[in-house]
Amino acid sequence: MDKLINDFSFGLFIWQIVIFVGLILLLKKFAWKPILDAVNEREEGIKNALESAENAKKEMQELQADNQRILQEARLERDSMLKEAREMKEKIVADAKNEAQTQGQKMIEQAKAAIESEKNAAMNELKLQVSTLSLSIAEKVLKDELSNKEAQTKLVEKMLGDVKLN
Repeated sequence: MDKLINDFSFGLFIWQIVIFVGLILLLKKFAWKPILDAVNEREEGIKNALESAENAKKEMQELQADNQRILQEARLERDSMLKEAREMKEKIVADAKNEAQTQGQKMIEQAKAAIESEKNAAMNELKLQVSTLSLSIAEKVLKDELSNKEAQTKLVEKMLGDVKLN
């Protein structure tokens, strides 16, 4: 350290200060402005990039909110359409059941009417056959009983007796 102090030259020190000040002036004139402009430009670019990123983030959040809203609306519309379809299906099934019951009731009534008609026709036919058969039997019985004179007289007397009793 003594050596440093002993080797100190005042003139050299002055020249070094002058050169240093000159270098600072040269740097200020030619280098500081471009360096500061570059630093400011970079700072501005970073600030713009951060703002753009923030704006993009906000837009993404808005898009996600819109997407959620659209999805919710689509779900509601789908649920509404499914509900309408179920109601329509139930209405169609109910209408078909009612129509089938109505048609079935008509067919049953027609069948009952046809059965009643056939029954009446059969009864009329049976009555006709019974009456024809009864007349035939009565005719044969009367022929047998009225074949002789004595039997005819007895029958007339018997009938007269029955009439008087009633």
